[in-house]
Amino acid sequence: MNNTGYIWRDRKRIFFGLPWTFTVYALTEDRLIVKTGILNTSEDEIRLYRILDVTLKRSFWERLFGLGTLHLCTADKSSPEMDVLHIKNPREVRTLLSDRVEEERAARYVGIREYMEDDEANDVH
Repeated sequence: MNNTGYIWRDRKRIFFGLPWTFTVYALTEDRLIVKTGILNTSEDEIRLYRILDVTLKRSFWERLFGLGTLHLCTADKSSPEMDVLHIKNPREVRTLLSDRVEEERAARYVGIREYMEDDEANDVH
């Protein structure tokens, strides 16, 4: 993934907060992209307007090294929950992501209620 068009980009970090992994997170204007692997790769994306909730979680070790994990609850069928693991500046990233989610929802005239109604309709069938 190149840096063109990304608002934010980081790698999953491990020992002492160093980015020695092959998981890359990237945020664009309208989607969150997660790329994993080096030989066999996988790339997952979630449209921002489908993100319902963003929770910041920080273990003792994450706090020690200035890292955190964002837990996302989404309306995406293939990824109803996703973790953005061990990233730097997690509070700033959570704020940035939440702001972009709200902007995308407003631009598409999408509200949480629409997802709830869709889920209730699927439960009846």
